[in-house]
Amino acid sequence: MSFPLSYCPHGEQVLNRLRALYEKRSPEIVLAKMNVPGPALQDFHRTHPPGFCEYPDLRERVAFWDASTREHIAVDDDSIPSAYLTELDQGLYGGLFGGEVRFLCDPSTGWISSMVVPLLNDWSEFDALSFRTDHEWYRRYVNELNVFVTAARGKYGISHFILINHLNFIFELVGATRTYMALEDDPERVRRAIDLAHAVNLNLHQTFFDKASLLEGGTCGYTIEWLPGRIISESVDPFHMTSVDHFERWAREPVERIFSQFDGGVTHIHGNGRHLLPAVSSLKGLKAIMLGDDKGWPRAFDILADVRRQVGDMPLVCEVEFPQFNRALREHTLVGGVLYQVHDVPDVAAANRCMDVVRRYGV
Repeated sequence: MSFPLSYCPHGEQVLNRLRALYEKRSPEIVLAKMNVPGPALQDFHRTHPPGFCEYPDLRERVAFWDASTREHIAVDDDSIPSAYLTELDQGLYGGLFGGEVRFLCDPSTGWISSMVVPLLNDWSEFDALSFRTDHEWYRRYVNELNVFVTAARGKYGISHFILINHLNFIFELVGATRTYMALEDDPERVRRAIDLAHAVNLNLHQTFFDKASLLEGGTCGYTIEWLPGRIISESVDPFHMTSVDHFERWAREPVERIFSQFDGGVTHIHGNGRHLLPAVSSLKGLKAIMLGDDKGWPRAFDILADVRRQVGDMPLVCEVEFPQFNRALREHTLVGGVLYQVHDVPDVAAANRCMDVVRRYGV
């Protein structure tokens, strides 16, 4: 029986390697996605200036993702092609409550992301909030899912997208400063807002899985490629600027609660959140951690051995440039149990030569 995605000719082999990483948590395995810049991204960069923009034409977005995933067919790596609906980013959640949604174009990635201006003037307006599935933004969400599911069928998958849960959601209501202040000044209202966030996220992501069916029993993901089961993508960004104690008090319960409604989840950690790694890696239901790189902090690739000591056998995803990855591969110094997102690979031939070594690699 052939693999269900025509843009992934070696799909069964890839899924077997991803299962070894995520299910068996094999400490010696090394996986890689080879990101070879292609015409689709070059065309996007040429035709889309950076900065604020309007909600995009979905026909253009479908064409971009179809072209970029199709270009990758010749690359024999550990990736599963999928479209990431970046328009359904932070802005969706606040938009559902009448917030002013703004879109931002990033020509370097091909993404058009969204965000929202804090929508409440003060906490007194919180009780008037009502989550409705007949809202314009909910209809837009379902329509975009339907458009992409139809366009992608049989060719590439649909990636899960980010949750805006717990304090992330409250940021959208009142902004970051007033959210942190409310943790001390009005904790009961914060708990009520977290409960509302849970209800909204649960509905949105159950709808996602209802519309975008699983691929071979698993979920496509823009960083993790594929994981068995219905896997959601959480964010603990607000706690990067807090103590571990605040994480334990305000993040663990809502994150584990939403994970338990699905088959678990993944998350990411930025440079300024690495003090949270031991706590985050112990979250019940967590399947993998994506390590972000940020200005002013050591590159995750350079400190992977230390990260591994902190998180045990938790599967990791790490970004790295091709020359550095290729050198470590040849010198046999790569950390195992990691999916490496390798950037600026010079061409398909270089990618495939490198992958021949990756598949033989053992830590």
